[in-house]
Amino acid sequence: MAISIISQEGPVAKRQKVTNGSHAISDKARSSRLFAPYRTLGLVSSTDVPFTSIALGKTTFQITTSIGRSLHTYDLRRGLNLTFITRPQTPANITSTHAWKDRVFAAWGGGSNGSQIGVWVFKRGKRIAGLEIPVGMNEPIRQLLIFGSWIVGCCSTRLEVWKSATYEHYTGLAPICSNNGNGGNLLSGVMCNMPTLLNKVLVGKQDGSVDLWNLSAGKLIYTIAPPLIHTGPVTALQPSPALSLVAIARRDGSIIIHDVRADKEIIQLSSKSSSNANITSISFRTDGLGAGEDGRKSGVMATAGTDNGDVTLWDLNEGGRVMGVLRDAHDPPSPSGGQVVGGISRAEFLPGQPVLVTSGLDNALKSWIFDETPFSPIPRILHTRGGHAAPITRLEFLPAEADGADSIGKWLLSAGRDRSLWGWSIRRDAQSTELSQGNVRKKARKFGILGRGLNAENSTTIEDLKAPEIICMACSLNRDGGMGASTGGGAVWANVSDKKSSNNSDNGPTGWESIVTGHRGDKYARTWFWGRKKAGRWAFETSDGSEVKKTVAITPCGTFALVGSAGGGIDMYNLQSGIHRQRFPSPLTPAQARKLRIRQANEGNDLHSVTDGQRKYGLGEGKHTKGVTGIMVDGLNRTVISCSLDGKIKFWDFLTGILRHEIDWFPMTAITASRYHRPSDLIALSCDDLSIRVVDIETRKLVRELWGCVGQISDFCFSNDGRWIIAASMDSVIRVWDLPTGHLIDASRMETVCTALAFSTTGEFLATAHADSVGINIWTNRTLFTHVPTRHIREDEITQAILPTASGEGGQGLLDAAFESEPEEDNPSDSLSTTTDQLSQDMMTLSLVPRSRWQTLLHLDTISQRNKPIEPPKAPEKAPFFLPSLEGTSQPSASTTTPSDPQPQPLTPLDRSRISKLNVQALSAQKSPFTTLLHSCASTDPLSLSRRHRNPLAEPRRARTHPLRLRAHVPPAPETRLRARARVDGRLSACARGGGGGGGR
Repeated sequence: MAISIISQEGPVAKRQKVTNGSHAISDKARSSRLFAPYRTLGLVSSTDVPFTSIALGKTTFQITTSIGRSLHTYDLRRGLNLTFITRPQTPANITSTHAWKDRVFAAWGGGSNGSQIGVWVFKRGKRIAGLEIPVGMNEPIRQLLIFGSWIVGCCSTRLEVWKSATYEHYTGLAPICSNNGNGGNLLSGVMCNMPTLLNKVLVGKQDGSVDLWNLSAGKLIYTIAPPLIHTGPVTALQPSPALSLVAIARRDGSIIIHDVRADKEIIQLSSKSSSNANITSISFRTDGLGAGEDGRKSGVMATAGTDNGDVTLWDLNEGGRVMGVLRDAHDPPSPSGGQVVGGISRAEFLPGQPVLVTSGLDNALKSWIFDETPFSPIPRILHTRGGHAAPITRLEFLPAEADGADSIGKWLLSAGRDRSLWGWSIRRDAQSTELSQGNVRKKARKFGILGRGLNAENSTTIEDLKAPEIICMACSLNRDGGMGASTGGGAVWANVSDKKSSNNSDNGPTGWESIVTGHRGDKYARTWFWGRKKAGRWAFETSDGSEVKKTVAITPCGTFALVGSAGGGIDMYNLQSGIHRQRFPSPLTPAQARKLRIRQANEGNDLHSVTDGQRKYGLGEGKHTKGVTGIMVDGLNRTVISCSLDGKIKFWDFLTGILRHEIDWFPMTAITASRYHRPSDLIALSCDDLSIRVVDIETRKLVRELWGCVGQISDFCFSNDGRWIIAASMDSVIRVWDLPTGHLIDASRMETVCTALAFSTTGEFLATAHADSVGINIWTNRTLFTHVPTRHIREDEITQAILPTASGEGGQGLLDAAFESEPEEDNPSDSLSTTTDQLSQDMMTLSLVPRSRWQTLLHLDTISQRNKPIEPPKAPEKAPFFLPSLEGTSQPSASTTTPSDPQPQPLTPLDRSRISKLNVQALSAQKSPFTTLLHSCASTDPLSLSRRHRNPLAEPRRARTHPLRLRAHVPPAPETRLRARARVDGRLSACARGGGGGGGR
């Protein structure tokens, strides 16, 4: 860091960049200067679009789900491992999908807003083609069907047909209008094809009838009438394994197995007696087992709907009956006003396998398997992939472990309105999991919930057996035992009904719970095992019996948990034993309580009229008068800091529970939440006046006031180095303040309100959750590689953020951000430089250069040592045989340089390549016979070359003054050259026959 010293002439001040007021800001929308979109986590099956599956040979199946504008493909053999994510994203939300051969077709767009419509073809996650869309098509495609040479799209009023070979549009089919007024010309959006009927398709209608169309001829062949007039629209169509039989489900809950060839009703079932009132999915088991008393017969049918999360299994033998109900396979929809969007969008038996795959609106994809021995009509869970079923309310990155494990910055905790707690892996999606709350299904079976219908009002569901919605959480991994942590062997949160301590004899030094959560409307704070990914043993009750307001905390050592109540009480528990250890303020004995009342009467109840820091509080004094909204513990377990809606910040002694200091902001403001940055000993407090105040707990003074939020602050946090405060407010803007300068340095407007955010402990990522989504958006921190100015921005400089996508399209990873060019802003020519006077001659001025600029200066020796070459470069002992000779070239070299010539300057090792380092003199000294012959050819006339070539052992003759010899250098005529060549060849032949070394005349 640069340091300036006071001189005798006057104060030497640091230069600070100040923007010119006349500097014009571009109206072009810019992205955030600090954060770049990376990807979205937690989306599996978040829409009502049914999944589609395809068999890959005889070994596995691929299941494709829709998450909005992208598709996820999962491999069943790998445990529903994510295999492909489609790119690019569709311009609008996907409305239907269909897998065919090695390709997936996705229809998107349409609706009342008149958006564009299209059908794209994906292969292995990449778009390879698109279907030809007819002119004037403005209805969304509600279902896609591909068979033979046809691709059929079902809209609201017509069918669109394409050729599967060329993707060309073939024709459009419109149903005939009916006169009954029940929507006879409107399609219900479901269709299927019969394997025994060529070029035929069955289409359901709003009036309950089913049309049979010939696609090749474009004609309506037949209409299957509904059994009754007011049956409602057709909700599901599915061909059965038996020839010419199709299952038809209608809105009134009726299911009919119909013979298409004979137009005859075979079996009629009703789902009113079961849990599926509105059936939207039908599937038949094709492995020939599952029905009958012993499960050795065929004829099993599964039905599911969006009204609840149950799957009904039917035995179609002997007229049909319900053989079992898979209760709560997915979360049911919440009652009116609830946040959970539940129900089952599709249930499908895999061809030839005893496996059932279901997807629900609760953002989950599950596979179930039927056991043959012992036989059970109800399947058990095989694989599951899921996420939150309701918007997320709380986010927090896991802190670093005591041993400095590599998992730092990898895991993210999230809590949602669906009463679940999830752990997400930033690096690998397959490791993400929900923390178990015990065997909820077993508990539901014990209470009889799984054995009765759920149609009655105020009935209990499996969701009601979970812990209430999590509103706050705290975590410390210093005492986490990992997978070896002892769970006590009892039920989860066992002391909820029994306050006696559990048997702790088996609790060795393997660790204990590491997560504490507070729940909405509940007086208990619950513990969790992070290493075992399950609920813990303890449920800590507030001392005054009121609900946990908004805060829980864990000490840095990971041994104690603190719980704040709505009545102003603070309680501390031991996480290892579950025993209550302290109360803030410390409880009084009856005698101490009487003395306190007497003293209060003598002082006239004027206990709070003194200034801060002058009054000494005793036992039992200083309790918050309103709900506690924040609890923090310093790094040495000496001080507990709490804040409340009464506008007070209190500093408690950790061991005695006595109040040591108090900061009173009442009635100026009330404190709604707090965040603590332990390395810098700073606490940030959000207030009801829409400000964020920062207090230093060492000096116990207010150091910053940050303004700018419009609307209630929904969440805020520190950056990993404590330099920034990131806050989200109800105006859908995320703002970032720089604490050293107090400037608002970045602000981005989101599409919806951000409800929760968290900053990675490594400084790499920012995680945000939004009100209309069940996913978690991950943003990369650009400042790890680029410089970000601390110039204060205005409200008109708020940028419109582009949210991350599940496919990561358009996002930037850490490497992308590293090579990104810096934006051209804060031009020095457009700014002025001012000076700041020195505060005192005994003080020094430090540089305002950000940490990313000077941090490498601390490690210059390490960087130089790392970049130092291992050994000096060495010249090769011998040049390769393929290198050409440098003799005869125009370039100067060592072989052509004479001693009298000036020697060239030697090249530096950086300027010389490996080839230029070779010793050319050594190469030229070692000439082979072939090289010598080539050099002699360049300086010899053709006749002598011919003699030497034919008799290389003969000595060359001395030059004589013969007329013919003197004319040898004159180019002769062609005939002369041929005669001379003939004579020479004849002489050479005679010499060879005579055996002589020299030639005769």
